Amino acid sequence: MLAEFDLIRRYFMSSQEASAASNGVTLGCGDDATLLAPSAGQQLAVSVDTSVVDVHFPREAPAFAVGHRALAVALSDLAAMGATSRWCLMALTFDQRQFADDEATHVWLDGYARGFHALSQQHATALVGGDVTSGALSIGVTVMGEVPVGEALTRCGAQAGDLIAVTGALGGGAGGLALWQQGERDLTHPLLRRYLLPEPRLAAGLALRGLATAALDISDGVLADLAHLREASQVGADITLDALPLAEGLESLLGTEGALKAALSGGDDYELLVTLNAADIAKAQQRLASLGLTLTVIGHCCETLGISASGQRGLSRYVSGYAGWQHFSGETP
Repeated sequence: MLAEFDLIRRYFMSSQEASAASNGVTLGCGDDATLLAPSAGQQLAVSVDTSVVDVHFPREAPAFAVGHRALAVALSDLAAMGATSRWCLMALTFDQRQFADDEATHVWLDGYARGFHALSQQHATALVGGDVTSGALSIGVTVMGEVPVGEALTRCGAQAGDLIAVTGALGGGAGGLALWQQGERDLTHPLLRRYLLPEPRLAAGLALRGLATAALDISDGVLADLAHLREASQVGADITLDALPLAEGLESLLGTEGALKAALSGGDDYELLVTLNAADIAKAQQRLASLGLTLTVIGHCCETLGISASGQRGLSRYVSGYAGWQHFSGETP
């Protein structure tokens, strides 16, 4: 059985040591705490996310995807703030007894570490510390980024008249989960990739800085996350259901109404939900087009608090009555 510190050295330290000094890390993995040197004129953006087996990802998910996904969903919060990712901490809890032997343990850890490190390197995010312990599989990831003082995107800047827009396409996370539950295991399938290998929109967050009046990432679904933005900004929202950009293949899988519900409340999309002044939408769309991303207007903010919807009449009541995912009840109305 692999010892804790041997595991840490083998899978989570060696790949980071070479780049640490050039990434603002003055003391990295191996001590009681890490020492970091933020850039001058920057504010730290810090967020933590927990991924739990059979809640956020299936127990049988490929280890590579588990590692990728654990970091991706945390980085998505930095994207929503318009921050550049710099560092992360990772706390891995897993039970070696779930594996048949030490070789099976090594195979899983190798896959997990490859998935985590590949995404961290893609976004120049140094793993600077963490913890490994025994127990039911869960991963806590703390991400730290930088944003120029006064330029962070927040949830509280939307005003009546602002347009509401989303990056990319919606419903892919829910569609991928449905496919997994039907037995699909091919990670090249677009919907399954959206669920198990989501891409944090860090570049989009940077591109929208200075244009978006408010922003957050779509982790729990458009309706639930829009509710957070509306509450923070004290505005209402009117959305056009027919304008929702649906993920490729979603309607074929779930039907029109099912696809729209997945886009509205399925969650796990990790796109950005933003508000913008109408005069800035074209510029914002051009910036995202240069990144290969779309920015679709799905509604507007209004003075009357609450949310209303037009188009697809049968779903209007669903929209107005939706309260969002609740972790401790496990239900949505």
